[in-house]
Order: sequence, then C-alpha cells, then structure tokens
Amino acid sequence: QVQLAESGGGLVQAGGSLRLSCAASGGTFSNYHMGWFRQAPGKEREFVAALTWTGGFTWYADSVKGRFTISRDTAKNTVFLQMSSLKPEDTAVYYCAAKNHWSNPTSRAAYNYWGQGTQVTISS
Repeated sequence: QVQLAESGGGLVQAGGSLRLSCAASGGTFSNYHMGWFRQAPGKEREFVAALTWTGGFTWYADSVKGRFTISRDTAKNTVFLQMSSLKPEDTAVYYCAAKNHWSNPTSRAAYNYWGQGTQVTISS
C-alpha cells in the first residue's frame, strides 16, 4: 500500500521560504504523477504543483508560478516543494498526492493516494 508522509511545514514571515518534503513508500513510482495540493480554512482543496516521477513534465498553478518549484529525489523516493516569496494567502494545509495512471495531473479527483498534510502559516 502506497503511503505518503509530508514534513517541513511551519510558520514563516511573508517573503520567506520553506521546503516541504513528501516521503513515498510502498510502491514503484516510475509511472506515477506526484502532486501537491493545499487547503485553506473554509476553501476547497486546490492544485499547487505536480510532476511525473520520471521528471519529464511539471505543472504549476498560476498563483505559484515563479515562486514554487516541485522536484524529486528518485533515490530517496521523496518529492519536494520549494516555496519562496511566500504570501499570507499561501497559508494552508499542504497535501502530497500520488496517482499511477495518466489523467489530468491538476485534478484533485485523479489522485489515488494522499498524505495527512502539513500546516504552512505565513504571517504578514
């Protein structure tokens, strides 16, 4: 069974940076898409970024383009989300997700597996 474990959340000031990690286990991920989503209080869970495990493709939400970078370490089965120039509106619980079929990588409904989430809070 695939398991995803996020870490790296915290409280930072606006303009700061954080790096989230997602450790994946229990599967062979070469054919997977890995994604990051976030959910702010009272809002729907929204797409942030995704990549193909082989590294050929990445996708970003318009709201984070140029500020966030998704990457992976295949040797460690870990996916990262480097977040820079953080804004108060980036405050949310960030979730790692994985899917093992080719479908819209920006769609929350497409993902089979989810982590428990890590809280990111940006103070103004």
